Amino acid sequence: MSRRNRPEPRVVLPDPRYNNMLVSHLVNKIMLSGKKSTAESIVYGAIGVLEQRTKKPGIEALEQAIRNATPMIEVRPRRVGGATYQVPMEIREDRRLALALRWLIQSSRKRAGKSMIDKLSSELYDAYNNQGNTVKKREDTHKMAEANRAFAHYRW
Repeated sequence: MSRRNRPEPRVVLPDPRYNNMLVSHLVNKIMLSGKKSTAESIVYGAIGVLEQRTKKPGIEALEQAIRNATPMIEVRPRRVGGATYQVPMEIREDRRLALALRWLIQSSRKRAGKSMIDKLSSELYDAYNNQGNTVKKREDTHKMAEANRAFAHYRW
């Protein structure tokens, strides 16, 4: 990984059904072994189930769920004079989305359930209602940053 500059982000095309970048990112994160059609069927099925449960358009419910799962601040280690401090820092926008999607997928894969569609839709529904493992992970991250607020002056 280069220390000098950040690589240019790849251009991700919006998905064909909803014409939405967020759905496209979610499909790419769900995908295993290059099986994009399987990942698309999982995500579209989960959005359909989410739409039925929330009685709102699926894209709006998905965006709200991801907004509820997105962290704003995290702690990063800083080494100062032989001691390592956990310094709270604000997160860049692209990393926020990546963390939210990663946490959603990890917690949905850990869930007990029949199919990945059921597990993903349940996790999205919980995130939509500000519940579940993903939102708990975000809250834990924010609590950790709040607890280490005393070291915020080491930010640079």
